[in-house]
Amino acid sequence: SSFDVAVVGAGIVGLAAARELIQRHPSLALAVLEKEQEPAHHQSGHNSGVIHSGIYYTPGSLKAKLCVQGAALCYKYCDQKGIPYRQCGKLIVAVEQDEIPRLKALYERGLQNNVPGLKLIGAKEIQEKEPFCRGLMALDSPYTGIVDYKQVAQSYARDFQEAGGTILTDFEVTNVEMAKESSPESEDGLKYPVIVRNKK
Repeated sequence: SSFDVAVVGAGIVGLAAARELIQRHPSLALAVLEKEQEPAHHQSGHNSGVIHSGIYYTPGSLKAKLCVQGAALCYKYCDQKGIPYRQCGKLIVAVEQDEIPRLKALYERGLQNNVPGLKLIGAKEIQEKEPFCRGLMALDSPYTGIVDYKQVAQSYARDFQEAGGTILTDFEVTNVEMAKESSPESEDGLKYPVIVRNKK
């Protein structure tokens, strides 16, 4: 088979990239190649499932921006597709006095990153939220959640296929070659399509 674009790997990153490509360029023939018999078989289906709120990253950095925006988009996508999640929140707890300045600095960083709902709470509020937790002070991040990312990845796969994309499973890429072909459009008269081979 011949495709305009082939994405190698049907994990959540590969599927998200392929889904975005086909939405932006519906006229292209796109494929996702996966060596296993199903998408999201490895890390995408075996992780902590946390929807991070964006507290930790350096303010103004691309990671901070993507994490905060990505969390909002993740919740929105799950709502649209009926994928269950829990916006359970997270407590980052200071159990020693010398940890409190670091906790406050983390709080300020989260505010600079525009993380929604952040607040510092004391020992009594910690116990109210989590009876088995003890601490002097905690950073309460109510926007943190958990989701089954395998379900999210499988939903991306359905979106991609419904838009006309092809997913080839049990297709392990073992070799990639550049094939030269004359083309009047390129400066040197050459274009370089890619030949992808699998073990079969």
